[in-house]
Amino acid sequence: MTHLVYPGALHTRFQHVIGAMHLMGLAIETLRGKDVQISEEEEEAVLAAILLHDVGHGPFSHSLEHTLVEGVSHELISSLLMDKLNIEFTGRLDLAITIFKDQYHRRFLHQLVSSQLDTDRMDYLNRDSFFTGVSEGVISFDRIIKMLNVKDDELVVEVKGIYSVEKFLIARRLMYWQVYLHKTVIAAEQMLIKALARAKELSNRGEKLFASPALEHFLLNRINKETFLLDESHLTWFTRLDDTDIMSAIKSWADHPDLILSKLCGKIIRRELFRTEMSNEPFSESYLEELRERVAERFGLSAQEVGYFVYDQVVGNSAYDSSTGKICVLDKHGELKDIAEASDLSNIEALTKRVNKYAVTYPKEIGYITQHQHTIINI
Repeated sequence: MTHLVYPGALHTRFQHVIGAMHLMGLAIETLRGKDVQISEEEEEAVLAAILLHDVGHGPFSHSLEHTLVEGVSHELISSLLMDKLNIEFTGRLDLAITIFKDQYHRRFLHQLVSSQLDTDRMDYLNRDSFFTGVSEGVISFDRIIKMLNVKDDELVVEVKGIYSVEKFLIARRLMYWQVYLHKTVIAAEQMLIKALARAKELSNRGEKLFASPALEHFLLNRINKETFLLDESHLTWFTRLDDTDIMSAIKSWADHPDLILSKLCGKIIRRELFRTEMSNEPFSESYLEELRERVAERFGLSAQEVGYFVYDQVVGNSAYDSSTGKICVLDKHGELKDIAEASDLSNIEALTKRVNKYAVTYPKEIGYITQHQHTIINI
């Protein structure tokens, strides 16, 4: 839903994976130029892995993950789809899948697909920065790729590239807080999630809602990880869904007689987005309760229904999560150091810490409630 804040952000995941595959080709070329032996079979496999790494994303990608199918990540769906494609290609994707799942003995190939410094992140940071106009996200991907090397089958960065990596980490942090976790984006995403939740609730009560056959399948059936894996038809229906299914339904539901569904959908269509306040500290329960009471009174909602209009959550990000894998810098003596240790920037170590902010979202009609003890952060 980022396009509601940054109108240029209408590029697709297809464009992204083509770009990531291009960067992967450059990385392979660079490593071969440094005498890293990569066979043609390995090259084909790693290119296929990066091309397919996001194939499991559903409509509105991260916004609706776990909404249509409860507890099923896009990574799992990507893996299932790759397995199905592998059958079609009579096993030609065996090595690509092994690399994707980090089961190949040459770990640097997986790290090029998914790590703290992979071709996926290099592409989306530059691409998203370009289309949103947020210049802080621009990174020197070509410089980073030229500084890549391999030591003991692990992906490393030569010490000359340390400043480009530092900029990469800082850019990632800024893009998360300025774009991906922008307060208005959070509001729009939550409104979309709640609209679909209400539609599912009404469908489960027996109400007939306008929906494409694929969307109707997920409105009428409560599908969790267990049932998704047991019944292959769920995956087939999932592949037939895209943003168009969701938005055509939202447009239709804006005129539905149900107050909650029509209000949420109408406001999304007209871009009358809810307000999101963000704080460094949790909001008090008394403040949240006052918001709920005002919203319930303004829209005539019950205590159970007000949850569709007022929601609080914790949003967070760490630009560099060393617990899931390190960015190793290769110094002039052939020794490896973690980027946080090798950098002379003190704030790189700070970027390893997860920063959490507290958000509460509610309709603007009730105005600001100023009598609370929280610092509002405008991001």
